[in-house]
This record gives sequence, structure tokens and C-alpha cells, in this order.
Amino acid sequence: MLTRRTFIGAVGAGAATWGTVRPALGDVTPHRRIAIITTVWTYLSHAQHMGDRFLVGYPRHGQWHKPPLQVVSLYVDQKPEGDLSAQRAAEHGFSIYPTVAEALRCGGDKLAVDGIVTIGEHGNYPRNEKGQILYPRFEFFQQAVKVFEQDQRVVPIFNDKHLSYSWEKAQKMVADSKRLKFPFLAGSSLPVTWRLPPVEVPYGAELQEALMVGVGSSDAMDYHALEAMQCMVERRKGGETGIKSVQMLEGDAVWKAGNDGRWSTRLLEAALSRSDSLQGDSQLDSRPQDLAHNGKLQKLVKDPAAYLIERTDGLRTTLLMLNGATQDFTFAAKLKGGEILSTQFFLPPTPNVTYSACLVAQIEEMILTGRAPYPVERTQIASAMLDRCLDSKMADHRRIETPELDISYQAPRESRFGG
Repeated sequence: MLTRRTFIGAVGAGAATWGTVRPALGDVTPHRRIAIITTVWTYLSHAQHMGDRFLVGYPRHGQWHKPPLQVVSLYVDQKPEGDLSAQRAAEHGFSIYPTVAEALRCGGDKLAVDGIVTIGEHGNYPRNEKGQILYPRFEFFQQAVKVFEQDQRVVPIFNDKHLSYSWEKAQKMVADSKRLKFPFLAGSSLPVTWRLPPVEVPYGAELQEALMVGVGSSDAMDYHALEAMQCMVERRKGGETGIKSVQMLEGDAVWKAGNDGRWSTRLLEAALSRSDSLQGDSQLDSRPQDLAHNGKLQKLVKDPAAYLIERTDGLRTTLLMLNGATQDFTFAAKLKGGEILSTQFFLPPTPNVTYSACLVAQIEEMILTGRAPYPVERTQIASAMLDRCLDSKMADHRRIETPELDISYQAPRESRFGG
């Protein structure tokens, strides 16, 4: 009879068989079997960005790299016009299954893959009152966990972007991964894409303040910006300590907060100085604009938003969403002593969007070694910050204390950006 104790013992024994030495990407390694669980597989969907990398390879360190991973099964939740799943399955010889469990078992009665890639992004899903798209990432994950428990075997899971729109569901996902002791990696491409210039926060540095500039819509692009900021500030002295409070401001309140010193104009200047896409009243005057000081920022950005996030160690961090002023994601931080670091998170354009290959390399490494290259708590805290900031927006933009976000962790010393 399977009990919780015997299952955990079996899981621990299974986990011990995974390799612990990171292989070079060029090493000859027996192919590991992976399942892809996704919402849709269409042109420029996240499933195409990542799935195609596993199928045909991707550029890596100046050569074409073919992962020693074999896609053997797929579950796709929706098949809208332009669906590519059947075409990819026919071309590359894998099967599409009607349920997540069948995909993980490859139609049999036991877990039959060595890794799981879940991609809950794109597709026709409802939004809640906070504007969050209700992608079934949590549901995909729970179905995988159920298979693990029934079959007494676990494998690594990657979850694309935020764990869930709900901080409570994200918390449960991380807790389940630790309870069952399987490698769990999540997040987006921004922390691992190239940076212009290739700047990293020194490991163990004392930070005084940090600011991120982002663009795009809420619940999609603001998540990217929050996670990019997180991968920088988590390297500070003492590591990540959790979130004390959040507040989301919109409209004129954003500029007032800057004038009142709640976020740094000097850091905004440093972040915008790294943008390659500053906007202006016309193309002619966009290049020479000092948008942080000349007053035009308020004219260009019709709907500004500020996410004010105070850490439990006192660090102030701010995300400014500035649609109309730039098209880049940029970051700046002030170190103790006054030095300012700044960089752009570079996102190569379509159709190749090779920043997704940087993320696939991290997924590949986890499946091959059985170890996540960076903590899933990075994604958990970014997911939670976004959810609670949207709660602040719904609560008339008031400041919210967040004792439930006491998420602390230590970032790895090794940097992972730059392809």
C-alpha cells in the first residue's frame, strides 16, 4: 500500500539517481524524453518559441546546438486557427494526447518522460476583475503532481513565466515541489537574455535603491519587468528577504511620487540612458531627448504606472511602466557609496526572438542534471508582487502590507545572462 511516507522515500531515492555534474552543452548525452504541456502552439506563441528549439535546435555560443532531448508527447489545450501542433507532431514524430496525464504517461499507465515543459501563455482565456488572464498554469502543474503521486516517480518541471496569477497558488506550487523533492524551474527570458552593457550587480553588494523601466500591457509585460528587476536585486547582501509592502500608482500620482522622492529621478535617468528606442514628439527629436528632466516624459506617457515595492530589509524598488516613452526594458540601481549601475535587457526581434533560446538552455540544463540553475523562488516572488500590486490598484491604489510575502532565498553567485 502506498503511504505518504513510502512515497516520499521513493521520491528521495529516485532524486538521488539524477546527475549532479553539469554537462558541457556539446557533450554527447543519451537523449532524455520530454513532454510539452501547453495552451496553444501557433506562430510566435511561447510554445513555438520554446518547442521549436527542442525540435530543431538553437544558436548557442557561436554554434548551432541540438539539445539531447526528445519531445515524445504533447498536450495542447486549445487549437485555434493557425495551430501548428499537428504539423509539428507529424514532422518530428511525437504524439498529441487528449489529457495532461496521458501525455506524461505517453498513453501508457506509468510516467514515461524525463522532464516536463509547461507553457501556459497565449490562447483564449478569461480575465478576472484585476485584469489577470486566467491561464491554467496551476492546473497543468497540479495534474503533473497527481501523476507523480500516483506513479511514485518525479521528474523536473519547467513552468513558463509567472507560476500563477494568484500568489496563493504560486505558493502551493513551490511547496509541492519541495514536498515531493523534484527540480522546479520557472520564469521568463529576461533574466537570461543579453544585457547592453553586460552589467551584473556585484554579488553581496549593498544596494540603496533600484528602479526598472518597462513597457507593454499589464499581467503580461509588467511581469517580465518585475522578474528582470528581481534577478538583479536578489544578488544584494543578505539575499532576498521578502516583501514588506506594495503600492501601485497610476496617472499623475506617478509623477507626484517621483517629485516627492518615492522613486529616484536619477535612477530613471540612468535607466533611460540605456534605451535604444527613446521616443519624442517626432522621429527627428527623439534622439536628443533627456526625458528624465525636460518635462516631455509626462506628455509622451499617457497612462503611467508605478509599482512601489518595499523589501523587508528596507530596500526600495520601483517599476515604472512608461508606454510611449520607450520600447525597451531597462534597469538602474544605486550601490552604497553612490555608484550607479544601469543596463538594458536586450530582446532580439522577430521572427527569431533568440532570447527564448537563452531560456531553453536553462531548461535543458535542469533536465540533464536534475538541478534547477536558479531558485524557483525568484519566479514565485515576482508572481506574488504582481498579484498584490494589482490588489493595491483595486483598493484605490492604497499601500498594502504583505507579511504573507516573506519569501527569502539566496541567489546563485554565477550569472546566467548573455546567451
